[in-house]
Formats: sequence, structure tokens, C-alpha cells
Amino acid sequence: MSKEMTALPDSLYARMQSETFVLLHTIDAESGVPTSSAISWVYAPSPDKLRLAIDQRSRLIANIRNNPAVTLTIFGGDTVYAVYGKAEVVADALAEVPFKLTCYDIHVEQVRDAMFYGARLTALPEYDKTYDKRAAAKLDGQVFAAMKKA
Repeated sequence: MSKEMTALPDSLYARMQSETFVLLHTIDAESGVPTSSAISWVYAPSPDKLRLAIDQRSRLIANIRNNPAVTLTIFGGDTVYAVYGKAEVVADALAEVPFKLTCYDIHVEQVRDAMFYGARLTALPEYDKTYDKRAAAKLDGQVFAAMKKA
């Protein structure tokens, strides 16, 4: 991609309408070093905004509070996107979810193709939830419904 983008391209926006594996990068509040965490409770309510939910017991909460600048790595199509933005709390606790999750909006500042030159992805990352499949599906449904209402 040669032009600078300030919103998700259509194909990436469409991909972000359902549960997707992404990497969330923050700056650790204690050590000051970059961190990466895999998350799946994320979707795009609009091309210029990503919304995500994080367990309040996670170190990510303190990291974002200390420095709201974040990067998300999203695998889409045949490439890897880096999405840069600032996190803002939408809800301190999501209603109708059995444990405390903080909901954030990431206001997209820049999107860039982060795949190295001369390569393309031939498969997207896949994951399998290793706990009770019915419980996972129920929880995911509760979380995404609450995020969309926030």
C-alpha cells in the first residue's frame, strides 16, 4: 500500500465484523517496554474505530491507562495490517457479562500494510478455544452483544 490510510480499508472493515484473532500491542506500565497480547473480543463499529473488551484483571488495563497509544496487528486477506490509534474507555464494566470487562474504543489514526516486501499470507491464523465449546460460544455472544450496546 503506497498511500497513507486513516481508516480500515473495506475488506479489513468487513473482516472485523466478526470474531477475529488480533495482536494488541501496548507499552507496559511498569517496565516501559512494548508488550503483545492475543485478543479476540474486538470488532469495528465503523471504518475509523475498533472496539475491544479486556478482562479487568489483565495488565493491559494499567498499560492503556498509563499510555493510551496502541497498535493492533490484524491478519487480513493476503497481508498483515498495523493499525495505530488511541484507546478510550467506553464502559468500565460491560453489562450482562458474567465478569468485569472494560470496553475500549480505538480511534484509528493510521493503517499500514506491515507485510514484508515480496511476500503475502497464504493462510490466516486459526485458533481453537480449549475450554467448554458451549460455554465459550455463550460468553462470546454475551461479550459481543454488550460491546455493541456500549
